[in-house]
Formats: sequence, C-alpha cells, structure tokens
Amino acid sequence: MSNEVIGIIAGVLTSASMLPQLIKTIKKKEASDLSAYIFIMLIVGTGLWAYYGVLKNDIPIIATNLFSVVLNGIGLFLKFKYSPREEVFS
Repeated sequence: MSNEVIGIIAGVLTSASMLPQLIKTIKKKEASDLSAYIFIMLIVGTGLWAYYGVLKNDIPIIATNLFSVVLNGIGLFLKFKYSPREEVFS
C-alpha cells in the first residue's frame, strides 16, 4: 500500500470521527454538552493543516483536513443552533 493511500485512509478516519457526535446532536437537537471552543480550535488547527498541505502540495493532507474543517464547522453551527444563547460559550 502506498504512503498516499495510507495518508488518505488515516485522514478520512480521523476526520470522520466527528460524524457520530454530529449525528447524535442532529437527532437529539441538543448541543449544550458540546464545547464551542473545541470546534473553533479544531477548525483553526485543521485549516492550518490544510494550508500546510497546500504548501507541500500534498493532496491527502489538503483533502482530509478540508473535510474536517467542514465537519467541525457543522458542529459549531449545531452548537449555536441547539444551545441557548447564554450557554454557547459557557
């Protein structure tokens, strides 16, 4: 198996690890137990990883981290949507 394939598999699995939490949040319409700060940190971190991938011209790093940015962006949106205003950053 090539290094690129291993990188893609690892990146997809790592990024997709957020899916069960997002599905649970959508089903329950409840997000007060989630932290907005972790989503913000993950969006910034994976965004920087994607930029690093651009600098290195590394498609697996770019693609999997952009996927993660999208999933974490959805998580942050759900946090705002399903939490009372006073609880978003508490």
